[in-house]
Amino acid sequence: MGIHLGKAIVVLLVVWLLVIILMTGPLYHTGSDPAGEQISRQLTKATEQLELLKKQNEEFRALLADFRQIGGHDPVAPSVGGGGGGQLLSSQCNEQLYQQLKSKLDRANELLRHTEGKHPELKGQHLQTVDGSSLVVQRRVERGVNEMWFFMKAQLRKLMELSKEPPVKQRIGEILEDAVEHKSAIISDLRNLSRLNGQWDLAAEEMRQLEDLVQKRIHYLQNPLECKKAKKAICNLNKGCGYGCQLHHVVYCFVLAYGTERTLILRSQGWRYNRLGWEAVFRPISETCLEADGANPVAWPGSIDAETIQLPIVDSLNPRPNFLPLAIPKDLAQRLSKFHGDPSVWWIAQFVKYLLRPQKQTADLLSEIEAKMKFEKPIVGVHVRRTDKVGTEAAFHKLDEYMEHVEEYYRTAALATSSSVKRVYLASDDPTVLGEARKKYPDYVFLGDPEIAKTASINSRYSDDSLRGIIADIHLLSKCDYLVCTFSSQVCRVAYEVMQTLHTDASSYFYSLDDIYYFGGQSAHNQRARQSHKPREGRGEIALEVGDVLGIAGNHWDGYSKGINRRTNQEGMYPSFKAEELLYEVQMPTYPEAEGKQ
Repeated sequence: MGIHLGKAIVVLLVVWLLVIILMTGPLYHTGSDPAGEQISRQLTKATEQLELLKKQNEEFRALLADFRQIGGHDPVAPSVGGGGGGQLLSSQCNEQLYQQLKSKLDRANELLRHTEGKHPELKGQHLQTVDGSSLVVQRRVERGVNEMWFFMKAQLRKLMELSKEPPVKQRIGEILEDAVEHKSAIISDLRNLSRLNGQWDLAAEEMRQLEDLVQKRIHYLQNPLECKKAKKAICNLNKGCGYGCQLHHVVYCFVLAYGTERTLILRSQGWRYNRLGWEAVFRPISETCLEADGANPVAWPGSIDAETIQLPIVDSLNPRPNFLPLAIPKDLAQRLSKFHGDPSVWWIAQFVKYLLRPQKQTADLLSEIEAKMKFEKPIVGVHVRRTDKVGTEAAFHKLDEYMEHVEEYYRTAALATSSSVKRVYLASDDPTVLGEARKKYPDYVFLGDPEIAKTASINSRYSDDSLRGIIADIHLLSKCDYLVCTFSSQVCRVAYEVMQTLHTDASSYFYSLDDIYYFGGQSAHNQRARQSHKPREGRGEIALEVGDVLGIAGNHWDGYSKGINRRTNQEGMYPSFKAEELLYEVQMPTYPEAEGKQ
């Protein structure tokens, strides 16, 4: 009885506190605008308090019912003197206390009815359903704020270049400095919104459930009860490219296997990074079916009855199924689109997560590197690419270009954290970059390992040391709070993918100095026009009408994106904020047998 009584008293105190707040708090604004935003906020708050009060009253009543049911049947309570005796609470005393508590509860209900009578607009109201809808709007607003900042920054810098007057240049610089503070404050406030009314908690739980579901489906597919009877798809790991490219090749194979309901067989012996194969570093992708014995494999696409098919590289894939990236499963699309800012990346990340489950020695190595480096948060990951692809697939970017966005991140973060330390994990294939950064930016703490950078050079890239280095770089970059890099780099994109499995929604936790996110060999990346646009002469812009489908080629990070209007076939620039992502939902296998199995 003592436990129930303690709970009842605590709940009673909470109820009375809420009643006092509700009755004494101002509900109406005394100003001249009765339909203003302040009234709306106050009414919403009052509604929430009423709903909470009702629920707690119900809980309180249930506790009292339990308390009364116990009545005079409580066990003997030990005496203070500890002499082995005890005393029973009398039924009379029990009933008296019950009546006192019930009287106070009735008074709270009376106050509640009085408040609803005084404000009939609140009667029968309930809390807005927490379904993630506000998160969709929040992400849209945040993206709009960022695009506006990109536009303003680009235009002001153009004016600075055009001006020959030092005072004008100085004033524009001051405007930019002030503007970034404004932007940081707005972004910080927007992110705080998601913490209100349980939206973020719901998102975290939903995304945890979705990830658990997909991992179970993959596990079920990869672990048939009878390997000999399972249909299979063979993927050769040794594609002629680097680690990130090879990993994405296996992810593509995995997507094909998933979509065709075939267990993936990964052949990795003689891998150029480790001659012992994939399983020497990561856990096997199956516990029950590691080889395709029996009939010779047939070439893709084979037939639906073919026991085993051989998968080509994505460049040679023909025909191309509709479930290739950036497609997402139709049965998950509605939930994903509410709770994640880039469902396509999240879907790809699920296969990356399954593939990169480390062997114990790999996990121990990564833990050792973290400890030795004293890796801790807050921290921004920066990946600077300087060797093989610069000048061919990617442009050269100075360190200053990366650090500009690191500084912007920390300005926003400073509004939400008390930490004054600005850490950067710096990964690069150029061993000189770390020293340059430490010399040029002494107010930052840079973490990194020049030896890893040396193993990333072209001459020593395909070695055990190089493999350990790139795995460590991706692991640490993915664990950072924010990522600044070039999405033209496979390493950068893999780190971004892994980030999605470590956070509820890390879709906005990056800045790319060049490309938008893409998956090699992907199907068309489309957007939809949310607003019409009338192009201005001489600016290379294209016309938009609401609903137009746009094939996006890239974001120029200056307020404009480049693409093609699929209705008019016009190619050119359009304001980025006037378009939104168009998800490609495809019916894929749902593996209902996987439910509850792992």
